[in-house]
Amino acid sequence: MKRILVIHTGGTISMSEDKDTGKVETNSEHPMHRHQQFIQSLGDITEINPFQVPSPHMNNQYIIKLKNIICESIKNNEYDAFVITHGTDTLEETAYLLDLTIDTELPIILTGAMRSSNEIGSDGLYNYVSALKVASTDDAQNKGVMVVFNDEIHTAKNVTKTHTSNTSTFQSPNYGPIGSVTKTHVSFHHKPFPYKKYPEINPNIKIGIVKAHMDLSSDLLNFFVDYKYDGLIIEALGQGNMPPTALEGIKHLIEADIPVVMVSRSLNGIVGGIYAYEGGGYQLQQMGIILSNGLNGQKARLKLLVGLSNQLTKDDLVQYFA
Repeated sequence: MKRILVIHTGGTISMSEDKDTGKVETNSEHPMHRHQQFIQSLGDITEINPFQVPSPHMNNQYIIKLKNIICESIKNNEYDAFVITHGTDTLEETAYLLDLTIDTELPIILTGAMRSSNEIGSDGLYNYVSALKVASTDDAQNKGVMVVFNDEIHTAKNVTKTHTSNTSTFQSPNYGPIGSVTKTHVSFHHKPFPYKKYPEINPNIKIGIVKAHMDLSSDLLNFFVDYKYDGLIIEALGQGNMPPTALEGIKHLIEADIPVVMVSRSLNGIVGGIYAYEGGGYQLQQMGIILSNGLNGQKARLKLLVGLSNQLTKDDLVQYFA
């Protein structure tokens, strides 16, 4: 049996609904603890609760704590796989930051729930069991950090939350899942490409995100210079284009030597230096904006955080995001 460390961090999977008020709140006992006999049949399971927070409260300090727990366990050869239960709002961010910074062949899997433990159609236990099944298979080795949800296996890099309440919320635009879970099998049909890991996370680095729109004012972009941000992600229009009204602000950022990474606000596709009109991607790339290969804004922010935490140069960052 695989030795699996389960790290419970909070979120809807740890909560129950008050039937009188409809409020959903964290339980004093994690609901997954009530199914020990069945859970222990899936492996040699150790469960810990280092903290209990709803996912909007998750931050870099908590993720560093998770990373340290996992890395110390890997160093001591204590476990064969890791499962993290987590709130869904920021689950993809925790998964990706761990994937960017932990270099291991061992499976690291995140899961959670869209419905609390006592709601009709609760999905927490099912997703938890599915995650343990994936963690228990040899085929889960060398896949990086994964998200297991609603019978599907996704990479941390590509997965995102696409619906506010649907149990099939986690999807991978452009790429799809890399595997699936049934009652009897765990099947992988894609293998993600490996990429270099950088271990440091500096929680003091400040990186903002701006979503482009018609008539975006340079005043908003100037804010990040005035308040001494270390980097900025712009969710640009289409293939990577900006309104002319934003160009002075972008120039101000570049002159202040603040790295600016551009992604698209579109759900699918990647940005490129294509259009040569004023504010087009070609002009922006010539100005010094870094193009990101298919990440969403929140993940590009984390990748820039890791790049700056590990002292990557501007040229290094261009290659890192390519």
